[in-house]
Amino acid sequence: MAASLEEDHDPDRVAGFLMRCLFTMFAEDVELLPPRSFTELLERCRGTLDAVPKILDSLWATMDAGGFDTALMEDVRAFNVSLFEDHDALPVSEAQLELLIKAAEADWSDVEPAIFGTLLERALDPRERYKLGAHFTPRAYVERLVVPTVIEPLREEWDAAQAAATKREADGDDEAAREEIVAFHRRLCDVRVLDPACGSGNFLYVTLEHLKRLEAEVLSVLEDYGGQQALDMEGGYRVSPEQLMGLEVNPRAAQIADVVLWIGYLQWHFRTHGDADRLDPPLLDDIDNIQTRDAVLAYDSKEPRTDEDGDPVTMWDRRSYKEDPTTGEMVPDESAQVPVYDYENPEPAAWPEADFIIGNPPFIGAKDMREALGDGYTEAVRDAYLYKVRKSADFVMFWWYKAAKAVRGKLDGWDGAAERFGLITTNSVRQTFNRKVMEKQIKGSPPVSLVFAIPDHPWVASADGSDVRIAMTAGAVTDQPGTLQTVTREEQSSGVHWDVELDEQTGNILPDLTIGADVTGAEPLEANEDLANRGVCLFGKGFEVSLAKARELGLGEVDGLENHIRRYRNGRDLTQKSRDQMVIDLYGLEKEEVRERFPAVYQHVKEHVKPEREENNREWRRKHWWLFGEPNPKLRDMLEDLDRFIATPETAKHRFFQFLDATILPDNALVNIALDDAYHLGVLSSRLHVVWSLAAGGRLGVGNDPRYFKTQCFDPFPFPAATESQKATIRDLGAQLDAHRNERLDAHDDLTMTALYNVLKKERRGEDLDADERTIHEQGLVGVLREPHDRPPGLTPRV
Repeated sequence: MAASLEEDHDPDRVAGFLMRCLFTMFAEDVELLPPRSFTELLERCRGTLDAVPKILDSLWATMDAGGFDTALMEDVRAFNVSLFEDHDALPVSEAQLELLIKAAEADWSDVEPAIFGTLLERALDPRERYKLGAHFTPRAYVERLVVPTVIEPLREEWDAAQAAATKREADGDDEAAREEIVAFHRRLCDVRVLDPACGSGNFLYVTLEHLKRLEAEVLSVLEDYGGQQALDMEGGYRVSPEQLMGLEVNPRAAQIADVVLWIGYLQWHFRTHGDADRLDPPLLDDIDNIQTRDAVLAYDSKEPRTDEDGDPVTMWDRRSYKEDPTTGEMVPDESAQVPVYDYENPEPAAWPEADFIIGNPPFIGAKDMREALGDGYTEAVRDAYLYKVRKSADFVMFWWYKAAKAVRGKLDGWDGAAERFGLITTNSVRQTFNRKVMEKQIKGSPPVSLVFAIPDHPWVASADGSDVRIAMTAGAVTDQPGTLQTVTREEQSSGVHWDVELDEQTGNILPDLTIGADVTGAEPLEANEDLANRGVCLFGKGFEVSLAKARELGLGEVDGLENHIRRYRNGRDLTQKSRDQMVIDLYGLEKEEVRERFPAVYQHVKEHVKPEREENNREWRRKHWWLFGEPNPKLRDMLEDLDRFIATPETAKHRFFQFLDATILPDNALVNIALDDAYHLGVLSSRLHVVWSLAAGGRLGVGNDPRYFKTQCFDPFPFPAATESQKATIRDLGAQLDAHRNERLDAHDDLTMTALYNVLKKERRGEDLDADERTIHEQGLVGVLREPHDRPPGLTPRV
């Protein structure tokens, strides 16, 4: 229906029209309007299409203000919801009218608000409609954060109120006992919950339903003390959508969130009371509790950026490509430009005061912010939070910072403090660049304590329905121990999410979301200084070439070119099968020198790298387009006098280390260690170091793969003070390990390091191998591989 109407009308106007239609369908199904009255009205419009806009406009105007509707021939109570302030109705065709009738015939009374908002948001946005088949965030996942953040602290208060009432009753003061319950109910009805990234209202609705459940328990107990005394829905205290506040930058999503909350609220009322008799007009309150605005950035104005000549500064939209007429390859379309804005006086946005803060802010990594949000906005938000949130932090950490300040009573514009906050973040929150934001608040005065955390959990991204890995954190100012839950099992359910089993422990939750030794707090050691570094970062796909292409460019024929077209390895080359790629490395050469000495290489880089680099944000990279974006001279100096060095993938399912020949240039997905002694390879491959690195490095992505950061995993790691005899033994084990793996991988083209360690892991667990795994066992001689790794303690060190 939306798609067909958009052929003739603006998508925003279509969205408003269909949302009014849908809410009216819901209203008749819960008998806020006479049953089937709207459906029958649409049916009567068959053959009189010209009347449809006038009839619906009149109906919605009446629903807004209340009164007698001539089309329904019924009195209609005032709804007073912002949805009907604009009662614009669109003309429809016969086919579109039939679609509306078909929709109206469905029963909307039991629609699930927890997913309905996301569904509606996708259906009504032309850019999002292709995601309609994507998964939704399961309600159970949302509850996993809502309950410990909002409901558990309130239930603790409820338990205390009941205990106080019981004592009063035992003392013979029934009125005072009853007042304890009344006081808690009023407290419950005054609680304010803020979602500062509310989207279409998923978290707010689930919170509202849990608050209503708790309220039902309170009212049930109160009845035992002699009646509700007007604590019902006829003007008395009650938990209602007014208590749920949201901030949302997308106007359509904000309006949907408002509708979702009222639908959920009305559903609860009708399940509890069965009819609308207890609802006085206006049926709903237009309270503007969902605000359409930015949650992290405020500014006076934004203006198009201009250069020194006064011309508008634009940037590639980062989405449009075209075919290069010379090479036939897809390259950035320089004509697809969008304006760059400057934000006047950027500062942190204000939040409405709340008792609890909960939400699921956008999943945008620090390195992706410019592409997702634009240069001007990214610069403005980082300037607004200068010295507060690191520029290397993910976008979500701006929310985390503000929420933590709120519970500490330090948030600008607030008179008091929030009681608790809970946020969804990507699981990279444990990594250094994000963890530093948490550490500052945890060490503040008063300090934030993590009262609840799940460091790694499957999730469904609201943006596109894709599977992601997230962390949950809840913070408060308290001296109570925190609850840490870790996923022990997850498997695909019959629905659209993963069934998850959780283990639980209590204690002091550290910023890396662990309980126990503060491994991430270890300081770097001088002995390890300048030994480890990431590889080069190209910033230009055209630098990579195949061996055949390298020969076309003159490798093996042009003198000196062997120093500038080198073997190249990335993380996947080590974990899977090597691509045997080469890379054009012109470090140390000026542009004119490249053109004179290696003209074929110069032309290749100019055609395949320069167009991409001209769109880079950094002036140095645009100007020095023939060089890597990050050529890493420090790494080159570290490896200069070595014949080989140790490398490990930064992200890998299994943590392993291996020697690489010094003629190989590693990319930035490898952590490279300037040591060539097999003793050091043996120590780094030992269980001692692997366990250390797993605790210090964190995990990333859908695969939940461990990360190895040199600053966290290598720099603070204390190599053992081994005797020469012990060193010799470990050196021999390290050499055996490296030689065995290389020999097996060279002997079988389809064998990979990941496959070897997948099988080794299963064998350690005593699990049966399938036919393919048995083949890997035989080809890789995994039993031999296991010996240096699992050598019994007390004999020789285990590697």
